[in-house]
Amino acid sequence: MNFAVRRTAALLATGLFALAGCGSDSSDADSGGGATGDASAYPVTVETSFGSVEIEEPPERVVTIGFSDQDFALALGVEPVGVREFLGYDAPNRPWAPVSVRGKEIPTVGAEELDVEDVAALQPDLILGLNSYIDEQTYDLLDDIAPTVAEPETAAPTWQDQTLTTGKALGLEDEAEALVAETKQRFATVREEHPEFDGASAAFGFGVGSGAVYAMGTDDYRTGWLTDLGFELPDKSGELSEEKLEPLDQDVLAIEAANQDLTGSELFQSLDVVESNRTVDLGQFSDDFAGALGFNSPLSLPYVLEVAVPRLAAATDDDPSTKPAPYPKD
Repeated sequence: MNFAVRRTAALLATGLFALAGCGSDSSDADSGGGATGDASAYPVTVETSFGSVEIEEPPERVVTIGFSDQDFALALGVEPVGVREFLGYDAPNRPWAPVSVRGKEIPTVGAEELDVEDVAALQPDLILGLNSYIDEQTYDLLDDIAPTVAEPETAAPTWQDQTLTTGKALGLEDEAEALVAETKQRFATVREEHPEFDGASAAFGFGVGSGAVYAMGTDDYRTGWLTDLGFELPDKSGELSEEKLEPLDQDVLAIEAANQDLTGSELFQSLDVVESNRTVDLGQFSDDFAGALGFNSPLSLPYVLEVAVPRLAAATDDDPSTKPAPYPKD
């Protein structure tokens, strides 16, 4: 357990935890909000890996402790009063962030490590952590502050499940269902416009140094956008050495964080997918595309399509003279 959690446990034991919440800055206490559901939607019960959590009434102060949960609340029109940092982004600085939060400073409650005291100081009445990877001890501390929606029992939720569960917790189930349908329709529209994607084989890799590459299969959630567009990928992910890059030689190669050791190697350059200009550069880990895949939300997925689809179309047009555009730089 990290220092912040240990210190919080000590505060709980001495009865001082409530005082920590009362001492929060007034500017934090007044920020956030949004259109959560009306009282008729409550109470609602949500199942988590730590048991059932009951939310008695519409929340007015939502804190998101999951790495991507902020996106799902924002997509439903609810601005958290506090968020967890993810991939170096704060909520207003992502290109897919809603206009309503642009330029705002939303308090943070930790990055790699969660600070439970900071959560308490924001006085939430709902904590969302569907992508938080917290343990039971931390969950218990958070649930003493406010109803806490953690990961489901089975596995990390898909973006569809996370949207629907978030909608249920916020009393916005109908809106969540409509948002899932709208996002799915975006993919369906692209597939209709690009039948060449359907059944085409694809490899999706990123550089891992020394010329090696990690090839992602359908067991990695970051490939879901490709399969939803109709591409076929291997079932399993795994690292490929610079001497064994043949699995990358598919109808399309999408690559992220490619380094010169990899792309400059003779074997990589000799791959037919490279020679035939069927390779799509998706930028570096520090670029927005990687962040959009990491959040994997109804807000970020349209951005993924905006960047990737024209490049994938150029790679699958059966014309070797057509080269997909390079990743856009600031």
